[in-house]
Amino acid sequence: MTALAETGTDVLDAAPWSSLTGAHAHLAEGNELVLRYPADVSPFAAVRSWDEPEVFAAILAVVGPGASFPAPPDDVALPPGWAREPHLPGVQLVETDALRARTRPDDEAVVLGADDVPEMLDLVERSRPGPFLPRTYLLGRYVGIRRDGLLVAMAGERLRPTGWTEISAVTTDPRHRGRGLATRLVLDVAHHIHARGDRALLHAAASNTGAIRLYQTLGFTLRRTTGFGSVRTPEA
Repeated sequence: MTALAETGTDVLDAAPWSSLTGAHAHLAEGNELVLRYPADVSPFAAVRSWDEPEVFAAILAVVGPGASFPAPPDDVALPPGWAREPHLPGVQLVETDALRARTRPDDEAVVLGADDVPEMLDLVERSRPGPFLPRTYLLGRYVGIRRDGLLVAMAGERLRPTGWTEISAVTTDPRHRGRGLATRLVLDVAHHIHARGDRALLHAAASNTGAIRLYQTLGFTLRRTTGFGSVRTPEA
């Protein structure tokens, strides 16, 4: 791991909170202890600290009864009526100097926006990269590649913790895989992240070993293992 990947990463332990109180504060909903994105933008939500005595009451005030919320660490006890939901092991990857040496704009990459949402959602339905909602494009810069007028590959920006930008929604239509389109878009997105003065990170399911190997080849390195889990608030 290079010095670039070793320094300034503490903020990544609370990436959603840093995003919602920083670059994405204009999208944040909630209170002083709990923040979330609008439901049609992102499922991410965060707490200021799980040590706050009123944190569970604050979550309930924001999301309501019978709702899902990102799970606390395993050592945080849940109040009566709260339940943990299935947990998906994951990894957090951060850039190294090797990525910076490779990034470049892509001549075929077109910036996607509100008018492209139907196509973006259709591509997500075909390729299943993970959560992508009607207003997810508001989180940052999204780009795609078209073939015969059809959007066949996409990548963009999601979380924006201070000094960093997460690359997300990296996906290719199954009929167009194996042609390097995802690689090209990741390098394009990373190039513009660097131009803004940020560093790039990624999250992936631990089981997605093929994608993880690709990201490592491009110049990302494992920072930590993590997980994608949730808890359900008590029913009314």
